[in-house]
Amino acid sequence: MTGDWRQDRIGSARRGGNPTVLRRMEAGFAVIGDVQFLPGYSVLLVDDPAVRRLSELPRGKRLAFLSDMEMLAEAVERTCAQSDPAFRRVNLEILGNTDPFLHAHVWPRFAWEPPDLVRKPVWLYPHERWSDERHRLGPRHDALRRAIGEELDRLRS
Repeated sequence: MTGDWRQDRIGSARRGGNPTVLRRMEAGFAVIGDVQFLPGYSVLLVDDPAVRRLSELPRGKRLAFLSDMEMLAEAVERTCAQSDPAFRRVNLEILGNTDPFLHAHVWPRFAWEPPDLVRKPVWLYPHERWSDERHRLGPRHDALRRAIGEELDRLRS
């Protein structure tokens, strides 16, 4: 996946040009993560790139964003539990330390993770995990993407 969509993830999602989009949600976009060293990693992007914090959303939109986050987390949980018996749980994070727009991380966690990291925050994984081409999102993740998207559809119906 190449192109300038990474420079404007939300704008490109709004225009239909962000290839990581799984589904349009009520308050944003469910996307699959650029890296997949924990298969199923997904992110909820707010639909307005000017929104930097959860507290900047009006109450109704704030609740919709949190509901979207919960729904994406459940879709990732169900998908990962069905595809990997070592699935343990999902971790949810709204950090905002790097990207300036509101977004929420949905991290699946697995029993096969390194013992020194399995119970720690994902951000403590070595830099190589984040940049290694073996973990880059690609066509081999199409079935996983499809499964999470279909689970979102079921949850929203």
